[in-house]
Amino acid sequence: MRPVFAPDAIPAHHRVGLVYMASSTVMEPEMYAMAARGVSIHTSRLTLPAVTVEGIDAMMRSPELETAARLVAQAPLDALVFGGTSASFLHGTAWDRALVDRMTEWSGLPGRTTTTSTASLAALKAVGAGPITLVTPYVPEVIARAERFFGENGHPVLASRGLSVTDDHALAEIPLEQVFELAVEVDVPEASAVFISCTNLHSVGVIAALEAELGKPVISAVQASFWHCLELVDVDGAAPGYGSLFDGRLAHGADGAP
Repeated sequence: MRPVFAPDAIPAHHRVGLVYMASSTVMEPEMYAMAARGVSIHTSRLTLPAVTVEGIDAMMRSPELETAARLVAQAPLDALVFGGTSASFLHGTAWDRALVDRMTEWSGLPGRTTTTSTASLAALKAVGAGPITLVTPYVPEVIARAERFFGENGHPVLASRGLSVTDDHALAEIPLEQVFELAVEVDVPEASAVFISCTNLHSVGVIAALEAELGKPVISAVQASFWHCLELVDVDGAAPGYGSLFDGRLAHGADGAP
């Protein structure tokens, strides 16, 4: 008689690599929530001292960044994302592009490497967005950096709201209901889309509800990061229910299963 084995995991046909903050807990489960059959997430981490300009800058200049990228890239990955929004927009567009280049060099994945900021711009372009409203948990100084980054890339921020949270663990405790209410409060009719920034802020669960409420595209940092990784390798790997960004990529799992 053949032995009967308990299921251990769905075979992964497409692997997404993630470089993420050691203290953060939101991005991985949200990416798994959005992932269809056959897509898996593989993470390497680095230390974030605080969610301030000084703390983020220290993290991005640490040798841990290169180590984290090289370690996760030892797995057979299809795509790799640096999963930090403020960390990748901190010093503007050139800073973000240079980060993509460095991640590509360290990972050996040319054309298949991105950052959350690069992914967010690609997502906003994909939904045809112009001016946006901005929802963040950040302190004012970090919000100002975000407004500059999106503004210089064709998405002037018409209104923004932050929560002045500097502790990474506290970010992850902000409830979805509060994120929803904040997005509704900050939205203005002239904005073509809403952007929810921060990869340690719960967001993907409210995107569809916000789009129904506001009648416009809603992009979140985590959603855009996962979407762009799939786009870079042309994989239909998203589960349904996570916003208009994924329209056209909802019918089948990555392994072809419905």
